Amino acid sequence: MLSLSADKIDSLFELVASKEALYIPTMNTSGKADFTRWKKGSKLSKALKTVRSAKDFFFPKTENLVNYTRDGQNITVEDPRKEVEDFVVFGVRACDAKSFDIVDDVYLNMTPVDTYYKNRREHGTVITLACTNPAQTCFCSAYGLDAANPAGDVTAWLADGKYYFRPNTDKGKKFVELAKTLLEEASDAAVTAQQKDIREKIEKLPFAHLDLSKWNGKDMNKIFNSKGWDELYETCLGCGTCTYVCPTCMCFDVRDFDTGNGIKQFRCWDSCMYSDFTQMAAANPRLTQKERFRQRFMHKLVYYPMAHKDVFQCVGCGRCLESCPIHMNIVKVIKTYNELPDAPEGGNA
Repeated sequence: MLSLSADKIDSLFELVASKEALYIPTMNTSGKADFTRWKKGSKLSKALKTVRSAKDFFFPKTENLVNYTRDGQNITVEDPRKEVEDFVVFGVRACDAKSFDIVDDVYLNMTPVDTYYKNRREHGTVITLACTNPAQTCFCSAYGLDAANPAGDVTAWLADGKYYFRPNTDKGKKFVELAKTLLEEASDAAVTAQQKDIREKIEKLPFAHLDLSKWNGKDMNKIFNSKGWDELYETCLGCGTCTYVCPTCMCFDVRDFDTGNGIKQFRCWDSCMYSDFTQMAAANPRLTQKERFRQRFMHKLVYYPMAHKDVFQCVGCGRCLESCPIHMNIVKVIKTYNELPDAPEGGNA
């Protein structure tokens, strides 16, 4: 285990930023935490979570995919990607670190591989930070995550006035090698004690033992046909806030922009909660808000696990609990269905 006095963390940031781009959570003008590029004077936020997840570094909100330029009858196709610089993201929590695995499974482990996403993943180093004080809205433990021992290229803990670091990957070892002049060998006793404290706190959280036993592919039609959807969807505004703060949502739309002598093609985040999502020439396949609302949660809790070895497409970060303007969220959906009698089998999912 390697350690650094907490009052020297700015020295570490300065050293890392002299070699690679470094991003840390800082307070924004709204008093919330967001990842920003470190510069001298930047102060690390003590907030538990950033407003948006660290997914943004690998799957940005907008991205230029391809350019077409026209010169008379000649059309040139241009790949606008430039070599992405190496970068480090410090302070990623266990939930967001797990979300990378979920997005990776779609964009890297399926055919075709998303080369835009792959390029960023290869250049990024993730430094996670254990959650010393989990929030009441957190429920990552329901999905088997351990906030006291997050994944990442390097795992860090803040305990007894020191940061402790454990490299987990080759990228992590490279980071530790870069910072070795500031780090010193240390006992892991303080980390072990903190992990015990964190796990005890998590056990007391209101949704720590959220029951997911009814959510499985075998009961897909029962869940799909549940009367619970009639009650749940009615208050939904279809604003899409939940999808934009969610670390595992990965849907996008592709748009073309006329430049006057060609086309720039972009992709941008999209939301299954919108009425024009996957709009086709004939119609939208989900015409009602109920259908769109149900699709979101069926995908996270039923369809995705069916296709990805029973892994839920939720990491329990709690952002949707904190952000929804009408307090509708995945926990409420799970609990409502759990409390209802099963719908009869049948219907078309």
